Amino acid sequence: MRAPSLKSLRFAAMLGLLFGALSLGEARAANPLEMNFWLSGPRYDGTVANCDWALPRIVHEFAEKEYTFWNSSLKITGFAAVRETAYRPWQSDNIPRRYCTGEAMLTDGKARKVHFSIIEDGGFASYGSGVEWCVVGLDRNWAYNPACRAARP
Repeated sequence: MRAPSLKSLRFAAMLGLLFGALSLGEARAANPLEMNFWLSGPRYDGTVANCDWALPRIVHEFAEKEYTFWNSSLKITGFAAVRETAYRPWQSDNIPRRYCTGEAMLTDGKARKVHFSIIEDGGFASYGSGVEWCVVGLDRNWAYNPACRAARP
């Protein structure tokens, strides 16, 4: 392989200095075309599934989390008293969410509160509805502590 000549190294250095100087220029605000061209923002319909829609997903994700991360065979066997606690509790231009709560019966024989929310366009890569949930007393990584309060509205 041939070594680069001094002339080509000078040219590369000058080109680098030129691009560096251009990047240090003054930052400008977007012009009206840049501000309005394809930047229409999110278009939420406000169609969020009912609370019962999320229950099979919570059962599956809870069992997977317990088995994978906590080496536990604990599973949810059923739900009772599932009800909506809030729908779009904040401003209307926020991402639509439906907050729900209920009782989950577990394989250890104990009933525990479960708080969850269904989020429009909250699925993987903003495709489909997403679900965030927390079982009171089993939030072992403290993601929604204290007592799953961060999972409620």
